[in-house]
Amino acid sequence: QVQLVESGGGLVQAGDSLRLSCTASGRTFSSYGMGWFRQAPGKEREFVAAISGSGGATYYADSVKGRFTISGDNAKNTVYLQMNSLKPEDTAVYYCAAHVGGAFTKWNSYGYWGQGTQVTVSS
Repeated sequence: QVQLVESGGGLVQAGDSLRLSCTASGRTFSSYGMGWFRQAPGKEREFVAAISGSGGATYYADSVKGRFTISGDNAKNTVYLQMNSLKPEDTAVYYCAAHVGGAFTKWNSYGYWGQGTQVTVSS
């Protein structure tokens, strides 16, 4: 059984930074990779960032490119999402997910999901 636990969300002001963490148990993401998605109220879940199991490849949504950085620590089975220069439009519930196959940017390429962590950015 794979479990993913996110942490690090909160309420910040525009321009601030946050770092989200996602720790996996029951599998090692070094073999498959991990991704972050987000869902704002009334909107569909959207891709944010992903990292391959080896860490050699990263992927970002255009809306966060240059501001967010995804990284992983295989020894800790943890993936991070460093979010800088946050904007009010970044407000959403952020989910981490374990990649099981297919395009890293597609939600249906992920087989396991965390419970989500709320990020709220005030203007």
